[in-house]
Amino acid sequence: MGIIAFLIFGLIAGALARFVVPGRDPMGVIATMLLGVVGALLGGFLFGGPDDKVGYLGAVVGAVIVLLLYKLVTRNSRTA
Repeated sequence: MGIIAFLIFGLIAGALARFVVPGRDPMGVIATMLLGVVGALLGGFLFGGPDDKVGYLGAVVGAVIVLLLYKLVTRNSRTA
């Protein structure tokens, strides 16, 4: 997979993760893309490589995990 395709896939995975996780996320397109890319890397590590069929679903699941961790960290920093 080329880098452009990986970034586009990261954008899609990040957008799906933001759609699935409830709440307001003040992120732009670049942050959503980074969320998806990090989620794809985490999902690939946890569930298999990007060539596996579960790798695409794992990217979205990984992005959801990263988004939940992001919300946990930012929620604690706002209240402190």
